[in-house]
Amino acid sequence: MMRLLLATLLAATSVMSFAADKNTNPDDPWEGFNRRVFAFNEVMDKYVLRPAAEGYQYITPQDVDDSVSNVFSNLGDVLVVANDLGQLKFGQALSDTGRFLINSTVGFFGVFDVATHIGLPKHEEDFGQTLGYWGVGTGPYLVLPFLGPSNLRDTAGTGVEWVSGLGATNVASNNRDRYSMVVLWGVDKRADLLQAESMITGDRYTFLRSLYLQRREYLVNDGKVEVNFDDDWDSFDDAEDDWGEDWDEGGHDDWGEDWDEGIYDAPADGQAAPATGETYSM
Repeated sequence: MMRLLLATLLAATSVMSFAADKNTNPDDPWEGFNRRVFAFNEVMDKYVLRPAAEGYQYITPQDVDDSVSNVFSNLGDVLVVANDLGQLKFGQALSDTGRFLINSTVGFFGVFDVATHIGLPKHEEDFGQTLGYWGVGTGPYLVLPFLGPSNLRDTAGTGVEWVSGLGATNVASNNRDRYSMVVLWGVDKRADLLQAESMITGDRYTFLRSLYLQRREYLVNDGKVEVNFDDDWDSFDDAEDDWGEDWDEGGHDDWGEDWDEGIYDAPADGQAAPATGETYSM
């Protein structure tokens, strides 16, 4: 299945490279194609994945749901350790190895997240981030069938994870059990996102694209994201200069003359305010 998906992806990208829309977002030159795949994914989510997730959430006690998520998270730590080493994060690799061993034993195969409570936090590392660590560019934004938002670099990383045998579902002894684990993982993950949907505003495609790109940048840079305030400060400086020029040109003199003429004086009882064409309120 994964080989078929990658073959389809390579064929599609070879065609899309000649059909990039010059009027689209520079991070998303294949927006037309991506929106069509996104629409397909939305239909599948509406009629298949979301109902399954809602049913799963309805019949599954919260403690059981948390335990299922913990098991998949613990199995995923093997891949995290591999990418820790790939990014030369040896201290973090040691911490994540200890986390996996503790949760797999004391935590009863990951059902309970004991490691977090003793100071071994969960980290998120994958092959896409490792490629980014070594300077591989993100490439264009890409929406994958069933899998959702990605980019060329992360898609390559997903392929490496699949063939490496280190993924959370690779513990299955045969393909039938492995695909069953993939389905359970997907339904559990979708159920965890149900409440977050209320945060989506405006165009869903644009919102999810922005969310994905910002989060990936955050993860690849280990939370060190540069924020450029130059334009905002330039606008502030320009406004300050204009105010100063108006003052130097005597704009404040008109205000003083109006004050001297009594325009701003409160009228005496029984008298009307001066007819200036303007109204003032305190």
